[in-house]
Amino acid sequence: MPLLVARGLQKSFGPRVLLDHVDVSIEEGERVGLVGVNGSGKSTLARILAMGASPDEIPEARRRDEAADGGEVILRGGATVAYLAQEPRFPAGHTAARVVREGLAAWDEARRRHDAVTTRLGEGGGDLDALLAEQAEAAATVERLGGWDADHVVPAALDALGMPDPDRLVDGMSGGELRRVALARLLVSGPDLAILDEPTNHLDTAAIEQLEQWILSRFRGAVLLVTHDRYLLDRVTERTWEIDAGRVHVYDGGWSAYLEAKAERLALADRAESNRQNFLRRELDWLRRSPSARSTKQKARIHRAHEALDQDAPRAERRAALTLQTTRLGKTILEIRGLGLAVPAEGDGTRTLFEGLDLIVQKGDRIGIVGPNGVGKTTLLRAIVAGEQSRATDASGRRPGGIVTGGEIVVGPSTRFAYLDQTRAGLVDDASIAENVAGPKEKLTLHTAEGERTVDVRTYLSRFLFGPDRVREKVGNLSGGERARVLLAKLLLEPANVLLLDEPTNDLDVMTLGALEEMLLETDATALVVSHDRYFLDRTCNAILELEPGQAPVRWAGSYDTYRRLRAARDAERAAEAREEAKEAKQAQRAAAPAAKPAGLTSKEKRELATILEVIEAAEAKLTELDASLSDPSVYADRQDELPALMSAREHAAAEVERLLARWEALEAKREA
Repeated sequence: MPLLVARGLQKSFGPRVLLDHVDVSIEEGERVGLVGVNGSGKSTLARILAMGASPDEIPEARRRDEAADGGEVILRGGATVAYLAQEPRFPAGHTAARVVREGLAAWDEARRRHDAVTTRLGEGGGDLDALLAEQAEAAATVERLGGWDADHVVPAALDALGMPDPDRLVDGMSGGELRRVALARLLVSGPDLAILDEPTNHLDTAAIEQLEQWILSRFRGAVLLVTHDRYLLDRVTERTWEIDAGRVHVYDGGWSAYLEAKAERLALADRAESNRQNFLRRELDWLRRSPSARSTKQKARIHRAHEALDQDAPRAERRAALTLQTTRLGKTILEIRGLGLAVPAEGDGTRTLFEGLDLIVQKGDRIGIVGPNGVGKTTLLRAIVAGEQSRATDASGRRPGGIVTGGEIVVGPSTRFAYLDQTRAGLVDDASIAENVAGPKEKLTLHTAEGERTVDVRTYLSRFLFGPDRVREKVGNLSGGERARVLLAKLLLEPANVLLLDEPTNDLDVMTLGALEEMLLETDATALVVSHDRYFLDRTCNAILELEPGQAPVRWAGSYDTYRRLRAARDAERAAEAREEAKEAKQAQRAAAPAAKPAGLTSKEKRELATILEVIEAAEAKLTELDASLSDPSVYADRQDELPALMSAREHAAAEVERLLARWEALEAKREA
């Protein structure tokens, strides 16, 4: 049943047509992914759908600027829509918990309505059938929006998204932190349709996996997802919309299915164009050789030839072509020995990020740096850059490297860094694309394997999907992804042999991400990459550096998927060891007091105590088995339908282990009383 229907949507910005009579619909409970190159209109379409369905979700100024030029959006009566804004704003003085708690307004209203109806039923009188129906409807709403004890949902949602302190004020939060609070509020509100525009930006990989699981197992509404996270698209979405040249093409399935179906569509278009060209060659040759048409058949043939001439050829798909201008690497590239880093804390103190980092970077190493937000990933890159400021290429011009508390960073004499800053600073909004990249120059010198080569600025920028008609466009008018492409164009102009990439995938469309991945792989580049994009890490990196609070940094060999499986096994082993230590401590405590009187236990409780350790071991084994299943990538890739049941079983198994341990402790306490 359609939840939202849009018909004939039109939107243009000057001569650029973003939406050309677009028709789309979203079914109840459906999860849709929206993809397309940067600047194609993904965010514009998402905001128009949100504005048409729920105007209050978009600020008034933006509603005026980005309202559709034509068409209509129809939302099913009574349905609710929530939109994740790129730059959310909250009242000053509110805590994160208070903001997220506002998302439970519908739950509060349904709970109050249920309680009121229940009271009326207890008092008697009124239309019994109508009251029972109203009570059932209110109860269903309460269940849908979080169950009968929804207060625990607020801290759980914040913690899952990397905001463990629910009492922290939103005043002074970074843009990424505000987006996490906004996302938590949206998730707990349980709308009928959630429109999420780049929800994974500023989330670490653990938080993205939590978001993925929340959508799959807990969120019951429909989702429109604008994201470059290809794993998220593959594991969550059921249909994919691709926006291209003002039109929306619809494909069944997630990212992988979309790629296959699109390849088939393009191949079919190529075959049709080849057939058209062959037909035109035959017909034009006949027209040149034949006398003036007189018969009806001849006139019809001429008409068909003219119709074929008037058809437009399929528009060739454009992709970014990224090239790294490398220089020779020496024997020593980058060596980090016993490094400790800290950052200033409130007052005059410091906060330790990590200690004892040893890392040797060799030619061809592409090391992904992962860990929760605030653990020091960006600070590490900045410390590396700060260690060789005079030769580092930094688009932002800023090189804060934290406080070195121990160890050293050794940079090889021939190492040349190219540093992509997470903040995307270094671009002048009032200057054009060409001015930001090349300044006043009309020609650029590129360093290739064959030597130096001079190219026109327009030719160089075309590699980054900026046509000649756009190179004078102001950077301030560009989308986030287009700004990122400008910064890449600027960065890759300078010769370098080691890339330091801080969240390179933020805001980039999947086509440009593919080009960046190909550049890293084809040139066998040496790079350190901070990224939350699991697909990007999996495809490009051959090692993972894990930074974890309170733990020594660990380098794992292999791809991100290998790291994920090994980490899950390690975490399961740690959890089992912790449980075993708790049991041994209890057993030691019991052995130390052999004279304790068992009189406090009943005969049934004595029998229960005698066997409860075996029951606990069986429950722990079941939990370990479920943890292993959830760490299997095939569950997410090929067996998504099993995931909700597995996650639910895992929650029940963990709760059962906790219950049994608590029961054991209670029996021991009663025995020793």
